[in-house]
Amino acid sequence: MKPETLPDWLAGLDEEDLGFIKKFLLSSGSLKEVAQLYGVTYPTVRLRLDRLIQKIRLSDDVAAEPYVTLIKRLAVNDKLDFDTAKLLISEYKKTQKEVP
Repeated sequence: MKPETLPDWLAGLDEEDLGFIKKFLLSSGSLKEVAQLYGVTYPTVRLRLDRLIQKIRLSDDVAAEPYVTLIKRLAVNDKLDFDTAKLLISEYKKTQKEVP
């Protein structure tokens, strides 16, 4: 598949994410095996997979609400704490309801 034909959700992932996906697939989806490959615990790999799932879901939301997606992406990547992200999104949505 040529880079220009990649789905947006896949094109938006970085090399580290793609490497994780490759290892996950080659291990037949075994999180236990992936944990051994990375030398980490199962819960660490589970958290990594959950964050990757969130990134993929966020890519579907970008067109609808780019600001909210940015805030969610910052929270997923630990650049912003969850409570602050919720507050920012809540306040943003309030302002959007006020706009005629």
